[in-house]
Amino acid sequence: MLSELLSWWEAGETVGMGTVVATWKSAPRPAGASMLVGPDDSAVGSVSGGCVEGAVYELSQSVVASGTPVLQRYGVSDVVAESVGLTCGGILDVYVEPIDRDRFPQLGEVAADIAAERPVAIATVVEHPDPAWVGRRLIVRPDTVTGSLGSARADSAVTDDARGQLAGGHSETLTYGPDGERRGEGMRVFVAAFAPRPRMIVFGAIDFAAAVAEIGTFLGYAVTVCDARPIFATASRFPAAEDVVVSWPHRYLAAEQEAGRIDERTVLCVLTHDPKFDVPLLEVALRLPTVAYVGAMGSRRTHDDRLARLREAGLTDRELARLASPIGLDLGARTPQETAVSIAAEIIQLQWGGGGSRLGGLDGPIHHDRR
Repeated sequence: MLSELLSWWEAGETVGMGTVVATWKSAPRPAGASMLVGPDDSAVGSVSGGCVEGAVYELSQSVVASGTPVLQRYGVSDVVAESVGLTCGGILDVYVEPIDRDRFPQLGEVAADIAAERPVAIATVVEHPDPAWVGRRLIVRPDTVTGSLGSARADSAVTDDARGQLAGGHSETLTYGPDGERRGEGMRVFVAAFAPRPRMIVFGAIDFAAAVAEIGTFLGYAVTVCDARPIFATASRFPAAEDVVVSWPHRYLAAEQEAGRIDERTVLCVLTHDPKFDVPLLEVALRLPTVAYVGAMGSRRTHDDRLARLREAGLTDRELARLASPIGLDLGARTPQETAVSIAAEIIQLQWGGGGSRLGGLDGPIHHDRR
C-alpha cells in the first residue's frame, strides 16, 4: 500500500487515508491498519476487513474535499456502526486525513527509511482542543526528529515516547494534556512505528526447522537457521529462511548479542535436542537481558536432563523459568508442520497473553491486550 501512496504523492495528487488508531474489544484489525482512497476513487487496503470500509471510503472522499482531518469512532453501540455493519463487538477509532506533498512533505524520506528497514516513527496529533494542532506530526528516528506538534514541551514528551514505541515496534495512540503534559488529557497522538522485522533464530538444521522457518516467515519474522554442521545447514534445505549460518550455536548467539542484533522482540527456537549443542546455547540464551521467547525441543526426559545440566552450569531457577520446554502448545502435533504450528501458537500466546484454550469454550473478549 505504501507504493501506491508514494506514487500518488510523487505525482502531486491528494489521497484520503484512514488509519485505525485505537481499538477495543474484538476489533477486526489492529492499530495501524490503513485504507487509501486515491484520486481515481480507487480503494487500497482495509481498516476492518470489510465491516466499515464503505463508511471510511465516503469519509475519506469528504476529507479530501474539505481538507480537514476527522477522527471517527465506529462501535456496535453506535447508530453509524450498526448501519455500516460493525457487528463483531469491537470498537474502532479511525483517523481520516488528506495526504499530499504540502501536508506531508517528509513522506518520501519516510518511505525510503521503511524500504531500507531503518527504524522510523510517525507521530500524528489525531485529537486536540485546538483544531489547528490536529494533523501536525513529528518524524522520529533513533537519533533525529523533524517537524513540530506545536510546542517544545509536547515535542519533547512525544519524541521520548515515540522512541520507546519504536524500540518495541509497537504502534499505539498516546494521551497527553493539551501542551504535552504527561498526566493530562485532551491531546491524542498516534505513533506509527516502523521498525525492522523481529528476528526468529532457529537452532538445529533438522526437518522440523524447515517448517518452523516457514511459519516464522509467514508471521513476519526475519528467520535465521543456525547449525554447526555444514552438510545440513544449507540454503537449499531452508528456502524460507532469510539466512542460513554455519556456526556453533552458542558462539553465534553471543556474537549477535554483542553486535546489538538481539532485542526484546527476538524469538529463539532451540531444536537440536543434543546436549553438546543446546546446553551451551541455552546458557547464553537464558541469560540474555532482553528476548521475547526461548523454546527448546525434546522429550520430557530430555527436558529433565537438560535442566539438570543447566543447573550444574550455574543457571538459577529464575533464569530457567524463562525456558519454554518442551517447546510449543499441547495441540497433539506430530508432523514437522504441525509442530511448527504448535511452536508458533506458543509464541503468539506469550506475546499477547492468551490462555491457549479453545475460544468456543470461553466467555469474554477474543483478543487480549499486549502484556
